[in-house]
Parts: sequence; C-alpha cells; structure tokens
Amino acid sequence: MKKIIILIISALSIFGCNMDLTPKNIVTDDDLMGSTKGMAIYMTRLYSHMPFEDFKYMAAWGFNFNGWLGTLGIDGCGEAMNRDDVFRTFRSEENPFWSSAFTLLHDANHLIEELPEHKDKFTDMEFNFFMGQGYFVRAYVFYQMARRFGGIPLVTHTIAYPNESSKLEVPRSSEEETWDQICEDFDTAISLLPQTAVLSGLVDKYAALAFKAEAMLYAGSVAKYNETVTGRLTGIGSKTETRVMGFDSSSYKEAYIRYFSEAYKAAREVMNSGKYSLYKKKWVAGDKEAMYQNMVDMFSDLTSPENIFVKEYEYPSLTHGLDAYSSPFIFRDPLCSGSCPSLDFVELFDGFDRYPDGTIRVTDGDDNTSGHYLMFDTTMDFFKNAEPRLRAYVILPGDVFRNQTIEIRAGVYTGSAPISPLWSDYSYSRATENFYQNLPQYKNSPKTLYLSPRAQSGQEIVELSDGTKMTAAGENGPFYDVKDNEANLSGFYLRKYLNPDPNYIRGEGKSAQPFILMRYADVLLAAAESAVELSMDGVASPVEGDDMLQIATQAINDIRERAGANLLDSKLGPDQQSRDQVRRERRKELAFEHKSKWDIRRWRVQHDDGRNGFWGEQRDASRFGKGSSYRLHGLYPFYSTETGKYFFDANFQMAREMELMYDAIDYYFEIPSNEVSKSPVIDQQPNR
Repeated sequence: MKKIIILIISALSIFGCNMDLTPKNIVTDDDLMGSTKGMAIYMTRLYSHMPFEDFKYMAAWGFNFNGWLGTLGIDGCGEAMNRDDVFRTFRSEENPFWSSAFTLLHDANHLIEELPEHKDKFTDMEFNFFMGQGYFVRAYVFYQMARRFGGIPLVTHTIAYPNESSKLEVPRSSEEETWDQICEDFDTAISLLPQTAVLSGLVDKYAALAFKAEAMLYAGSVAKYNETVTGRLTGIGSKTETRVMGFDSSSYKEAYIRYFSEAYKAAREVMNSGKYSLYKKKWVAGDKEAMYQNMVDMFSDLTSPENIFVKEYEYPSLTHGLDAYSSPFIFRDPLCSGSCPSLDFVELFDGFDRYPDGTIRVTDGDDNTSGHYLMFDTTMDFFKNAEPRLRAYVILPGDVFRNQTIEIRAGVYTGSAPISPLWSDYSYSRATENFYQNLPQYKNSPKTLYLSPRAQSGQEIVELSDGTKMTAAGENGPFYDVKDNEANLSGFYLRKYLNPDPNYIRGEGKSAQPFILMRYADVLLAAAESAVELSMDGVASPVEGDDMLQIATQAINDIRERAGANLLDSKLGPDQQSRDQVRRERRKELAFEHKSKWDIRRWRVQHDDGRNGFWGEQRDASRFGKGSSYRLHGLYPFYSTETGKYFFDANFQMAREMELMYDAIDYYFEIPSNEVSKSPVIDQQPNR
C-alpha cells in the first residue's frame, strides 16, 4: 500500500461559490470533483482526519494527539501499564470525538450529494469507487461516535447555511437506529467499492467488509450485554424522550441476532474471497524460533497477505514516537519503558505450569504463598514452553533485543535455599502494602535482600562468592523508586511494533513503522465470535451451507497454529465456555492494536459486577480488583546467590499506585457539556 501525499488546499471546505469570478485561491467543486486527480486531493483531506486509532491516537488526548507517546490502546484494557499513567482507564476522551466528527460528515455528505453532478468525468468504476468512499467515511465516523456515545445525531445530508439554519439542530437518534444506519451505510459502500482500490491508501470492498464485521460485532454485543448490567444499561433522553442508550427490552434480542448475523456474513465474504491469508512467510511447524520471528516480522512487512488496511509512516515526513517511548531502559533516548505488559496479560498464554486457580505457578506449593520458589538456571527458562506469540509481543526477562540481552531483575537474594515466599498474603487488599523495600530481609540486619531504588548511582551492589560484583536490579530494573526513574514497572517490556534493527537511530518523532488497522486475523476472530454468539441462541447460519461452529473452530485453530499454541482439542459449542475461548484468543492475538479496550467495553466486563470475564475467561476478579477499582500485577525475577539460579515473585509492587477505576455508566462517554447546553435537542447521557 502506497501513501497518498497529504496536500493542504486553501479553502477546501468552501463549495458551490456563486461569485461571478472565482478567486485563484478558492477550490471549487469543478476543480475537485471533475477529475480523478481532484478527487484524490478530496479523499486525502478526508482520510487525513479519519478517526483511525493508530500510533497517533491516545485516549488521554483523543484524536488531536500528536503521537509522541504511542500507547497502542493499553488504556484501561489491562494489557500493560506505563510510567505516565496514560494507561489508566479512561471514562471519556480529553478531546471528545464530537465536533470534528460533524466536519467529516459534512464533507462525506457533500461528496455523496455532489459527485453525481460530475459523473460523466469518470469511468463507472471510478465513479462508484469515490461514491463508495463517501458512504464508507460516513459509516466509519458514525461507528466511532456510536461506540463512544450510543445514539447520535444521524446527519445524512449537508445543511446549507444560512438558508437551512433551522435544520442545523439534529437530535440524537436511538442507539438501535444509529447502528442500523451504520450497517446501511457500510452496505452501500460495499456495493459500490471494487475489489481493488482505484487509488492506493483508500479502502476497497474487502476492507469495508472487514470494518463492517467489526462494527456489527460491537453493535451485537452492546444490544445483548447491556442487559447483563445491573438495572439494564439503557436510558431515555430528557429533551426528546428517545432511547439514546441501549435497546428496548422487547426488541434487544432481535437486534443483537441481526447484528451478529451481519458481522458473520461480512467476515465470511472476506474469508471466501481468497484474497487474504495469515502471515506465515517464516513459519515452520514445530520450530518455535521460526514461529516467533514470523510474528515479529509480520507487523512491519507491507507485502503481508494478512494486511487488509494499513496506515503507513515515512521518515521524516510522517512519523511517530513508539520506539523512543517504549523501548527497554537501556535504549532510552530520551524516554523509555512507556508500555510494560502486565502479568495478568501474560497469564493468558499457553505453556506455563499453573496453580489450581489458573494463575502462573512460581512456587512448588498449592498457591504463591506456600511451598518454596521454583528455581531456574536463566530467566528465559521460566518461559521456555510458552507459545512463541507471547515472545513476539512481549520482551521477556533475559531475551535478546537489538543484539542486546535485556537483563530484567528486581533484586538479589543472599539467604539460604530453599526460599519461602516473600509474603504470606498477596491479595488485592495488600496491594499498597507489599513493597519489597519493606521486607525484613531488606531492612533488618543481617541483610539478605538487595534492591535498587534507581539506576546508575542508586544501584545496590552484591559481591558474589567468586569476587565478582552484581548490581541488585541489573541494567533494566525494575527499580523500586518508580517516581524518580523511567524503568520497567511490570517485569516485562513491550515488543510488538518496536523496530528490531540495532542500527536504528531512536528519538522522538523518528519512528516509521506502519500500523495495521485491519488484518485477516481480526476477520477470522469476528467470524468465530459471531458464529458462537448466534449458535448460543440456536440461530441457523446466515450463510447457506456453513457449519458455523466448525468455521469458528477452524478459524481459532488457524490462529493458534500460527501462534505456536496448542490446537483446540474439541469443536467449539453453543455455550459460554466456547464464547470465552474466542474472547481469550482475541485478547491475545489483537493485543496492543487498540482492539481490547473496545472489546471489554462491548462485552460489558470492565465494571465491578462483570469483571470476572475481563480477561476473556472466567477469573476471580477479587484477585486484581475491588468494587470499581482494579490494579495490575507484575512478575519480578530475583537472583539467588546461594543457588546461582533465579526465582520469580508475582506481586503488585511497582504497579501499586496505579489504580484503575470504572463504573457501568462509563460504557457511554459523556456528551460534551457545551453541546448539550446550547442545543434544545441534544440529550446528555441519562444519569449524568
């Protein structure tokens, strides 16, 4: 996919001027809509403002963010934490996607209404392509608004000012009407768009189908799972008496079946096209190293058969700052450690010994408070059986990145072995008390635990039996004085999307990796999830001849095979367990792609009543949360001088102060208060 150069056109939003003489700096409809070149400019302007969530989007600042931090959607989803607190669960966006949405809608509607006047200037394929773009942009903007606000003003035509000023006030439609309009606009776009884009960088038919599948999956989940929230998460607007949030109790089931059916049909059409496949250029069966490298490479390979729609970057004209912000501590230039994956996320992956409650085993006892720590020759030995996908997404302690071993260590223990658990209580209630620096092994004499508050001059030094010296926390931490440094918080570093080239010159605004907005794995997962959801209600396949559960099972197994995970040992069924298996696979496969944060919202599992399903599987939420609050765990390696081996402790420690909060009402963002106060028809969210 090649980029279209973004051009700045003076007065591009001024159309249909009736002056006898057109000033030279004014661009008219005839200029833009009278040729393919002009339409390329028009579409470039539209796409440059599209609400695509990539390196340049962050919830803390919305779509106006310049992209220097690059958090990859970790806010509130539990995948990772970071030193700047921008990962915290957001209840809204700093710059709500509202006013800017209507600017885009105006331009999309203008295209839809005016381009037919210039139809004779294009071939039929070109005309349909550009008309399809107008409907796609409108559908996508409505979609981004709907998942934030529910029912929205469905502005489907341009309003001439001042002649039609009385029509400027458009009330919010119901949430069901909103999603129905989104589906209709996607369908119109799909009917018009060719299988291959006329201009590169714009969506084609299959990209539109893939985004439709994603949108309808969201709609179906909201319609269904709003009903699982205590008191039903719906609401009537006070100004219009329209159900702006949620679905009517008498029709929600019909609605979610309709949306899941649309999602399934769209995903299956992409699958049946044969145009895309999972990336397996370096994949070799049974070879974990090849599987790992394959999944690393696929996020930078623009020739990947998995790529459906990609946002490209190019240094120095269009860049982002992921590497400067999220690389391990030793590569800081000037920042680092911006996204540190959580143990809670790592626990999703196959290949670990586990306690009966499903958590990763670090001792030989029945839980992490009993028995003695398991010992390992190297830190990487702890992860030797983990699926290669984990290593491709997360830098593990002791792994090699940019030709350097990433030494991650919380401390050094000089006491005798076997070593008992450091704490007798690892519960959530102790999250803000269990600090390693408060342990008697660290504070008392004789000292047997060595830690480091910070790097360089703050490092504690341990002399080993052979006379060599070891820093307590190594080169990359984590260091316990988290307020005064930028080092590792969780015991892990982000790997996905980082540039692996050791010669890469890091710095803010110097990264140019592409961002995959939609890929084939996402389509497979949409097909699988919608199939299971429909089967749970006994609905026949909307695609004739499909065994939906077999399709779903094969889709999940294809993804798991590529990932190096164990295949499902049985066919998925029409039940919650199978639904959760699909959800868990989404949590793993699509991590750090701005997907998970929306998944947990549409599943309605982020608030305290539903948090047991937060991870795409049934877990004891009390382990990491209480009421509206929750925190994330880290996994911290320690070196034992007595044994010459490493052990691991699972604890909140560095993440202790990073409390996340979420209530059910936050599934719908607040409408900007100034928009509500000045309008006689725009309803605020009920209960706000």
